[in-house]
Amino acid sequence: MSDSAITDQEFALFQRLIYKIAGISLSDVKKVLLVGRLQKRLRHYQFSTFSQYYRMLASGNNPDELQMMVDLLTTNETYFFREPKHFDFLRDEILLKWRSPTTFRIWSAASSTGEEPYTLAMMLAEYLPNSPWEVVGSDISTQVLEKARRGHYPMNRVEGIPPKFLSKYCLKGVRSHADTLLVSPDLRKKVSFEHVNLTLPVDKSMGRFEVIFLRNVMIYFDMDTKRKVVNNLLPHLIPGGHFIIGHSETLNGLDVPLTAVRPTIYRKA
Repeated sequence: MSDSAITDQEFALFQRLIYKIAGISLSDVKKVLLVGRLQKRLRHYQFSTFSQYYRMLASGNNPDELQMMVDLLTTNETYFFREPKHFDFLRDEILLKWRSPTTFRIWSAASSTGEEPYTLAMMLAEYLPNSPWEVVGSDISTQVLEKARRGHYPMNRVEGIPPKFLSKYCLKGVRSHADTLLVSPDLRKKVSFEHVNLTLPVDKSMGRFEVIFLRNVMIYFDMDTKRKVVNNLLPHLIPGGHFIIGHSETLNGLDVPLTAVRPTIYRKA
């Protein structure tokens, strides 16, 4: 079966569907990406048009396939110690000043394949050696969460990790796992991963956090979705807690109870 082309009308249907499910605004320039990523699903079902695949998704009878579509359209790039100024701030202004006996909790709300939560875990292990702590990672894609839980990465992913952290918190693969790295089991057991759709209210069982990282995901959202997502997360941030977004993002115009401390770093009133 040859690959199917997508019409403008069909693309518009998928734009509305991914917006409705995940709040993602898929611009017209993403048409090629959508076709490339979903083509294999059409082949899998032997569909000749995107309309057939859309009808199956929209019927509501195939939640697993709907999740598969979300996974395919939301996979995103990430790496260890990305945007290092945020981790410098975390160390200097938060962790080194932490004096409470309570468990220090951080939420990586768009954790992708896990590099950010494990970076946070290395920071906490290093700078809160005598305090209890916990990292929670969440994502809308079940596929990336599976990778994150394994904590197993190709060696070319580790460039940003300081050598001291690399030797202390990571294991180098040998034999059939040469050229790979495994986050140490001690660190992995203090990081949990949850399947969360940020556009929906977050379950109370998630608990509350001292810091929430929501980086490099709001670039996919329009203003209304940004406001909804931030308001879904804020009940889980303690008063005085920090909310950190990506360097290419802003909360300007959202009217949320956060005060800018530095560019892209906010504090809850």
